[in-house]
Amino acid sequence: MKVRYDRKTDTLSVILRENVAVAESDEDKPGVILDYDDKGNLVSLEVLDASRRVTDAGKVDFKAIA
Repeated sequence: MKVRYDRKTDTLSVILRENVAVAESDEDKPGVILDYDDKGNLVSLEVLDASRRVTDAGKVDFKAIA
C-alpha cells in the first residue's frame, strides 16, 4: 500500500493494490474518487482538495495492529 500527497494538485492518493489496471472509477461523494479493477475490487482512492478535507494531508501515521 502507498499513500501519496501531491501539493501541486492538492490530491491525496491511497494505492491499495499496485500494478493493477483500473477498470472503473466512481466519485462516490464529491471530491472522493474510488478506483476498481475489472472484478470490482477497490484498487485505490483519491481525495481531491485534500488540504480542505484531511487533517495535515502531508503527514501519514501508520500503525499495524496484530
